[in-house]
Amino acid sequence: MARYYDVHPENPQPRVIRQVADLVRDGGLVAYPTDSCFALGCRLGNREGLDRIREIRRLDDKHHFTLVCRDFAQLGQFVHVSNSVFRLVKASTPGSYTFILPATREVPRRMLHPRKRTVGVRVPRHVVTQALLAELSEPLVSSTLVLPGEDEPMTQGWEIKERLDHQLDGVVDAGDCGRDPTTVVDLSGPEPEILRRGAGDTARFE
Repeated sequence: MARYYDVHPENPQPRVIRQVADLVRDGGLVAYPTDSCFALGCRLGNREGLDRIREIRRLDDKHHFTLVCRDFAQLGQFVHVSNSVFRLVKASTPGSYTFILPATREVPRRMLHPRKRTVGVRVPRHVVTQALLAELSEPLVSSTLVLPGEDEPMTQGWEIKERLDHQLDGVVDAGDCGRDPTTVVDLSGPEPEILRRGAGDTARFE
């Protein structure tokens, strides 16, 4: 049964954030809000957590998991960023974007695209997510919470708790965080490729 954490959206309670962080450190899988929509998240290196996300969402091995990072400096530890890409990513973070980039050796192989050796990265603007990332001092391995056969992400914490109670360890509810997923841009090739149009404006990548 998943623990339910009611968090203030603008002033997240430090005690509650510490409890969520401890759950993640102990190998827990949580649903948490971002600046685009709810996501599933676990600790980097949590193999069981990755498998559970795949099972909940019915993902294949070509799915790009996302490393949700606290800031641009942390993001740079996990992906290779050329000078031209640096300017694009820097101008778009924090924000509702996921970037596909070549991974460094810091990223576990199980997270990588099997052929391209790439991984998704993003820096969110959401206050609660930022508080959790600061407490963890490491990225969250994440995937948008869209259930199989559904077109839109789940938007209500109580509904997530109700439907996924026995598949998650925790649900972080800070109120409605929207239903538009991130805009996904592949920056691993010679030109930016928009893989998904979402909450982030695509103009600078076209």
